[in-house]
Amino acid sequence: MAFNKPFGVLSQFTTDGSPNRTLAEFGFPPHVYPLGRLDADSEGLLLLSDEAGLNDRLLDPSRGHSRTYWAQIERVPSPAALEILSQGVLIQGRRTLPAKVWQLDPQPDVPPRIPPIRFRKSVPEFWIGLELCEGKNRQVRRMTAAIGHATLRLIRMRIGSYELGNLAAGCWREVDVAGRKLILST
Repeated sequence: MAFNKPFGVLSQFTTDGSPNRTLAEFGFPPHVYPLGRLDADSEGLLLLSDEAGLNDRLLDPSRGHSRTYWAQIERVPSPAALEILSQGVLIQGRRTLPAKVWQLDPQPDVPPRIPPIRFRKSVPEFWIGLELCEGKNRQVRRMTAAIGHATLRLIRMRIGSYELGNLAAGCWREVDVAGRKLILST
């Protein structure tokens, strides 16, 4: 299944004592589990499956499946800052792998988040795209912070060949397997 995980939802079916909601609220079929994770404060594509082994085939870094994110950051980044980000930055004592990084042009018209992101009249917001081949805990947020741009909002748009498309937040749809590529059902 492809699920557009909203802000404030854990990538798990059981509570952890936090005020965040869980996947149990969204009516998934029995026996599915999330493939990978998204932090509660991140949004976007989360895949769920009951197929044993799919998690490793899809998310193991040695398989090279890229992940594409849209990050809304504070301030407009310079081309030099984006170049530094693309070459890899040092976070938690480890250099990230090189990534594709670009300004989203035009800036996307994304539905507002509930609750809304903080708004500061004197600090502009800007959307960038990032394509990574690794997925460490809070990696994108730490990467943008390393170049001096806090991430305000983070949306995962794609994992490998699986795309979020126009799936509304909190909605999911089943996917069909055609060879090794998932195709979103209509």
